[in-house]
Amino acid sequence: MCTAARQNFKEEKRVFTPSTDDPFQLFNQWYEDASQSEVNDPNAMSLATVDENSMPSVRIVLLKSHDQNGFVFYTNFQSRKGTELSKNPQAAIAFHWKTIRRQVRIEGSTEVVAKNEADEYFQSRPRISQIGAWASQQSEPLDSREQLLNTVQSFEEKYENVSIPRPPHWGGLRLRPTRIEFWHDGEFRLHDRFIFEKTTNAETWKITRLNP
Repeated sequence: MCTAARQNFKEEKRVFTPSTDDPFQLFNQWYEDASQSEVNDPNAMSLATVDENSMPSVRIVLLKSHDQNGFVFYTNFQSRKGTELSKNPQAAIAFHWKTIRRQVRIEGSTEVVAKNEADEYFQSRPRISQIGAWASQQSEPLDSREQLLNTVQSFEEKYENVSIPRPPHWGGLRLRPTRIEFWHDGEFRLHDRFIFEKTTNAETWKITRLNP
């Protein structure tokens, strides 16, 4: 790197250092920033799971809530991700916010959220989405789109003019993190990376800077 470029890198305003030793507080700050700048779905995240043969799979899901206890998303428990997590609850999620040039990677173990929490969220969903949770046998083969729409219609008729209950096979999963990495884009691909790792004291985190 030439002298001028090195000086520019030192003065680069995007250089990042964590402002807190609480990763949840830092995530809240970044998530709020992303919510103000991302055009679509700042809550979109990649979710990686592993099957019984150690074959990984990844897909995009939506974060629906987050706090000091972890990161919550919802799914059909009989879907591929649902069945994989029932056998191996270890998972990883990743957020990439292109507009603010940041990403967050989170690893930990998942658990099913309480029934009352899942019920409350289910009732907040649009009615057609509630019907869809009953109609879709997620990840299973489907003969045709028409078959799916016919199933949707049958459930619309079944629950016409009544409240739709949450299906027993549908609910929330909470990922409780043991490791959270914050990545901030840097000049010349010299990014800033920090990981927060759970210590033996459940209330504290070890912070380490990583090479880009």
